Amino acid sequence: MDNNTFPVPEELQNGEGFGYVVAFRLLGTTSWMKAAVTSADASRYVFRNESVPPFSPYEVKVGVYNNKGEGPYSPVIIVYSAEEEPTAAPFNVSARSLSASEVQVFWEAVPWETSKGKVRGYEIWYWADDENEETADKLRSNGNVTSARVTGLKGSTLYYLMVKAYSSAGTGPASPLVNVTTRKPPPSQAPGKIWWESASSGVVLNWDHVKAMENESEVTGYKVLYRNNRQSSTKVIETNNTSVELLLPDDADYIIEVKTFSDGGDGISSAQIRIPRMSYPDGGRSGTSASNACTLSAFSTIVLSLSARSALW
Repeated sequence: MDNNTFPVPEELQNGEGFGYVVAFRLLGTTSWMKAAVTSADASRYVFRNESVPPFSPYEVKVGVYNNKGEGPYSPVIIVYSAEEEPTAAPFNVSARSLSASEVQVFWEAVPWETSKGKVRGYEIWYWADDENEETADKLRSNGNVTSARVTGLKGSTLYYLMVKAYSSAGTGPASPLVNVTTRKPPPSQAPGKIWWESASSGVVLNWDHVKAMENESEVTGYKVLYRNNRQSSTKVIETNNTSVELLLPDDADYIIEVKTFSDGGDGISSAQIRIPRMSYPDGGRSGTSASNACTLSAFSTIVLSLSARSALW
């Protein structure tokens, strides 16, 4: 049994021969056992008794003394004798691939509390097919949970996993091994040839389709990330097409990039493009207005030419 306290400052010790009295008894009994700690700087006392069962609850209080006698005791608290490692292994362990770099692991919990301790959480051991258990990475989950997500894995790779319960005394036995293969990595090519054109309520963004390589996950769609250049928050639109209409307020520049997504996860982003501020005093948009002006100018030229030719005839 291990009990920690904070030392009493020297100005409050009020005399020579200062020390502590640790009083403790098994919960439910009436007699206190006492031990003197003679060091004024002590903050810890360990009671050792091999006959004390693991995880036994004790009532504990700490008093003080000096050459003039004993002082007051602290309030009574409950502490437990040392635990033992869990004796049971998690069961029904399984794993499911989420992407090229993530898997979700599931298991059935062992009894949360036993006569010898309390399960504090679970430890997932995992290693790739070309590695071994001795070099396994470990992920700890706290609390009475029955699943965890393992990240940072390699794509298209077979992994072995096992799960152990742990307490304050250490880890228990391992579950049977399971294996899972991560998905193919996402496309390594970013969307290219991105261009935009004005629309009545914003802009239409276009890009070329990305074709995955044989060792990559097929493209299932695209994510368009855009933000006002005066703000830090980014908005995301998902689409299965190679174009999307963005409803952008016309009072600021916008920063836009496009990336693929697939069963293997998100691909790399395209180079950022900047769509300039579109507003004019009359509320028109520069892209649309310029285009209309060019069309009207060309049309007027043709009409004027035809009129001039008619006058010659």
